[in-house]
Amino acid sequence: MVKVRSPASATVINAIATGFGSAFGIKLYVTADVNIVSFDAKEDIECECISLDDPDMDTSLMERCIKLTYEKLCEYDCFNLKNIKLEVKTKSDIPPGSGLSSSSAASNSVVYGTIIELLGACNLTMDDVNITDDDIVNIAIEASLDVGVSITGAYDDASASFYGGWKICDNYERKILKDYSIKYSKVLIYIPDKSSYTAQCDVENMKVLAPLVEIAFSHAIDENIEKALTLNGLLYANALNFDTNIVLDALKAGAKAAGLSGTGSAYSILVDDLDIEEIKSALSKYPGLLIETEPDNEGSVVIR
Repeated sequence: MVKVRSPASATVINAIATGFGSAFGIKLYVTADVNIVSFDAKEDIECECISLDDPDMDTSLMERCIKLTYEKLCEYDCFNLKNIKLEVKTKSDIPPGSGLSSSSAASNSVVYGTIIELLGACNLTMDDVNITDDDIVNIAIEASLDVGVSITGAYDDASASFYGGWKICDNYERKILKDYSIKYSKVLIYIPDKSSYTAQCDVENMKVLAPLVEIAFSHAIDENIEKALTLNGLLYANALNFDTNIVLDALKAGAKAAGLSGTGSAYSILVDDLDIEEIKSALSKYPGLLIETEPDNEGSVVIR
């Protein structure tokens, strides 16, 4: 059995308006346990997928990740497994529908875990089949697009989750333009009592923001994460009818940056240790969940 852990990510620039996006890893995780249970399946590969957090959850994303991963491995002559039955179990710290890339983290974990488990059954490694880290990210993105949980493919979110750190990306070309470690030691995540799923959002409404999002993106390119995150977060919060007062109250209390993550409902807030209690106090009047966490500069890891 293989266990892989992938972090959530918080938005700096939402790519829906322009195709250019930016995100950074945070220490909330999706963990996937992948295990071959038999070699007597009726199909080349069958899978039994379950979310330990929500046994009734739709597992079509996990199933698509496994199918695409198997198809990729079958491109190599040295891989010849058939009639495989896989069991995949996921567990998540990331609230679904919060804009913290739970789908990207789940896809990365399932694809990575499936590759390691299936190759191990053939006494092979990723080097033997020349599969790269970016291949893993791209398989995960294709699965997300196929099942409709992403609009752009979210290459920025997927990259921040798989590689960790702060990524600035061309989502349509699937290229990392710039790559930084996050200097902040703490991140606050505020999640109101409202979910928002990316695939259900009004894309045309968000694309109206493109000229202003381009300004925010220029701040990201200049490595000014504070201005980029806050401007982007205010723009999208306003367009999607989320409360911008949360951002303003966090900034007034000492936050270095604050804004809506993804298409909501979570807000990410960059803080210094000295101001964190004052910011928590300022946000305590808002109903919902306030999580204190840290940036993740490590990305997806095999932990067993």
